[in-house]
Amino acid sequence: MSAVVVEEAPSSERTRAHDGGARAVLALARFEARRLLLSIPVVIAFAAYVAWIVWRTRDSWDGNPALQDVDRSTQGMPMLVGLAVLLYANIAVVRSERHGTEHHFSVQVMPPWRRTAAHALSVVPAALLTALCVAGQFTWEALKPGAIGHGSPAELAVGPLTVLGFGALGVLLGRLLRSALGAPLLVVVLLFAFVLGTAPGDGSGLSWLAPVVSEVGSDTLPSELLGRPAAWHALYLAGAALCAAFLAVAVAGGRSLAVRAGLVLGLALAVTGGVLQAGGAAPSPELTAARERASVRPDLTCADRGGSRYCAFPEWGPRVGAWAGVVDRVQSLAGGPAHDRKLVVRQRIDARYGLESDPAIPALTDAHQVTVGTAWGGNRVPEFSSAVAAVLVAGTEQAASELCDGRMVTVMWLSLSWQDDPMNALRRVRLDDSVTGSAIVLSPADPLSMTEGQTDVVRRLLEKPPAGIGERVKAHWAELSKPGVTTARAAELLGVAGPEKADSCED
Repeated sequence: MSAVVVEEAPSSERTRAHDGGARAVLALARFEARRLLLSIPVVIAFAAYVAWIVWRTRDSWDGNPALQDVDRSTQGMPMLVGLAVLLYANIAVVRSERHGTEHHFSVQVMPPWRRTAAHALSVVPAALLTALCVAGQFTWEALKPGAIGHGSPAELAVGPLTVLGFGALGVLLGRLLRSALGAPLLVVVLLFAFVLGTAPGDGSGLSWLAPVVSEVGSDTLPSELLGRPAAWHALYLAGAALCAAFLAVAVAGGRSLAVRAGLVLGLALAVTGGVLQAGGAAPSPELTAARERASVRPDLTCADRGGSRYCAFPEWGPRVGAWAGVVDRVQSLAGGPAHDRKLVVRQRIDARYGLESDPAIPALTDAHQVTVGTAWGGNRVPEFSSAVAAVLVAGTEQAASELCDGRMVTVMWLSLSWQDDPMNALRRVRLDDSVTGSAIVLSPADPLSMTEGQTDVVRRLLEKPPAGIGERVKAHWAELSKPGVTTARAAELLGVAGPEKADSCED
């Protein structure tokens, strides 16, 4: 009788086998990553993404971006890349099933779970390329001369993590359904569910389960008043991507300790991030109090420039020079005491209702004080210029909002005559984008109004050289800024034809 003794393979041989398996996984991952990045859906998605960055970033925010808004603007378009990666990753996983070659893999040393791990790793380069695009877009905005504020690394991570998560989801779907129809159907569902890439920030915790939560309002808020649980959301996305990847490996037969640990870790990260982001979606009492203070009695930093004082939130300090340039240009055209009057330009916001609110800023009642908002460039320049001119003529913003006589002619000429294209500025500062008829004139606080006759006179003034009109403005300043002066009288003093219709607030 004889006994057969089975000796266990030496540990060095087991180590070499493990290393060989890891190298095979990495080699296959590199091969699949190359095919993924060169696939038609992914190439088209990245080409569209880059084209969108170039098209949008050239003129975004009129060259004056706030970086706490820029970081969120990088999140939407990576969804397009993510859907393309999801589609191709799924196609790659079920390729052998579609081609009838799955049984050939049974003779290979690499088991199905290792091949699945390679497919999961193959989506990482696409996520890294997305991160490069995000960094390029943000850096472009940050290098603009008018850029202010601070971006959030957690907000910037959302785009790449979305691509990573969608790629892992495509691999998992391929292992669960083994059909090439699953991914296209899921892409269609996701397009409808997320409205082409974004979910509205409705203030509930459930909205943060979407990859991208868009919260866009009319005004930019200081960074410390945003109140978005961005770090927890990034943790949630990272955990969801990790969980999907390890679940796909487990479904394919991976039962090693590393796979089980990775699955538990991914699930823990996703649940932790999801719970904490839901709790952070609603403003805390401290944030609510801070928003109230910033809206009612803000702690502003003040600086004197050219005889006037400018008070702004700390992040907006670099904008003071641009505001002072507008004030100086408008004041240089004014006559009488307004020419040298000291103004106080005060930055004002209403942050009490969060990021998506569009509150009206009431006019100031204090004499010689002017409101300026958090946005700048484009239409905001003639709007601020009109507010400055109105205070120089009427004395307060409250009085300016009630102007309905010939003083509006003086206000609008002071506001627009110095600008590069005065007639275009007139169009942009009016609510209906017109240069005829009556209209509302936009302003950082309560708007102004122009009658049809005032519009006619202002248009005639802007068609003439500003030097001659400027001399008349200074010579007749007392009467042009006197309450009750008619539009016809203002036109006569300034040397242009009067209105065809008499002044009427009901125009």
